[in-house]
Amino acid sequence: MNRLTDKHIVIGITGGIAAYKSAELTRRLIEAGADVRIVMTHAATEFVTPLTFQALSGYPVYFDNSDDVESSGASAGMKHIELARWADAIIIAPASANTIAKLAHGRADNLLTTLCLASEAIKCFAPAMNRVMWDDPSTQANCKILIEKNWPQFGPASGSQACGETGEGRMLEVSDLLNRLEQCFKSGVLQGLNLVITAGPTYEAIDPVRFIGNRSSGRMGYAIANAAQEAGANVTLISGPSHLQKPESLTFVGVESAEQMQQAVLANIDNCHIYISTAAVSDYRVKSISAQKIKKTADNLTLQLTKNDDIISTVASHKARPYVVGFAAETENVIANAKEKLIRKNLDMIVANDVGSPSTETSSEQVDIGFNSEYNALHVFWTDASLKDTSQISGEQHFDVARKSQLATQLIALIAKQYNLNRSHNAKNTA
Repeated sequence: MNRLTDKHIVIGITGGIAAYKSAELTRRLIEAGADVRIVMTHAATEFVTPLTFQALSGYPVYFDNSDDVESSGASAGMKHIELARWADAIIIAPASANTIAKLAHGRADNLLTTLCLASEAIKCFAPAMNRVMWDDPSTQANCKILIEKNWPQFGPASGSQACGETGEGRMLEVSDLLNRLEQCFKSGVLQGLNLVITAGPTYEAIDPVRFIGNRSSGRMGYAIANAAQEAGANVTLISGPSHLQKPESLTFVGVESAEQMQQAVLANIDNCHIYISTAAVSDYRVKSISAQKIKKTADNLTLQLTKNDDIISTVASHKARPYVVGFAAETENVIANAKEKLIRKNLDMIVANDVGSPSTETSSEQVDIGFNSEYNALHVFWTDASLKDTSQISGEQHFDVARKSQLATQLIALIAKQYNLNRSHNAKNTA
């Protein structure tokens, strides 16, 4: 799987002759399936025009004072905070000595540096400058500061330079930048572990053409499956009906009904280390499914429903029990209902989200966090195996409104941390 597919990438371009390589970087990222936005410093526009990058990316370019619509030609809707929230990764290429110094010391005097300070995305930089500037102790110290702030440094390379000198300071070639950026999305925190993830709705047949279902899109579950793959896991995704594209490089099982989902889960659970249930499984099914289409003859139609088995409770009581993570999509009393579900169903972790409110406030904007939205907000609770009373909730974490792909990455990191803590405790008790 190409780890750049569907990723939101911001390319920050600073002043330097290597800015011409950023045009090729833009094109190659788009070919790899990434969604790209460009932010330029004023100095960068002296080397390559914004129109070049607008033509390549298909979007207006953002640069200094771009909150002013007239200065960039861009829509006023995407200001630095929104762009910071949009990005999965920010790569500054080329990164000049001046911009490296600003970022190292928290300066925010233009759009690019402000964006970097405001974003929780992956941030990386590709230095490009004269060999003497690169060798200067101040530049070396500033790069070290950025590396200590978890900014991956790409290069520089050695060779002939535009100034006529030869030495270290050239920006890496585009193919090298792509390879290194792709590696940034590989955390390895679940390396070699087997995960079973359920996603989407289930449909319960009424007759050959009608069914009872729900509004789940599967977006959160598919995003978690992708994030788990990036973390090194072997993923089995069991999905109800969804319009989303099937993720590549994982085991995919398509189902329709709750009964089919349960059968698929039980067939894959024996070697499972972590089970994540994001699916909105139907609580009830029609007791007697009509063999033929029901005709509209009466004013009222009565359907007798019978309760479906609780899949996650079955997994939680399984002999070879995995680490069990449930989701609680609630319309009221979200936190209280999630906590109750965590304890009642003997789960290790519960992820609560409010599907009753169509939107929530984020700065001056309203962002939809419903089933079909690309955004969500999560409140996570978990128990601790090291406590004598595992019916007590031992931890919680709130994730603010963000794109579901970003939340999935954060959630996978949290799950990996808690899974490893539980595994360490269990290993001590069995030693």
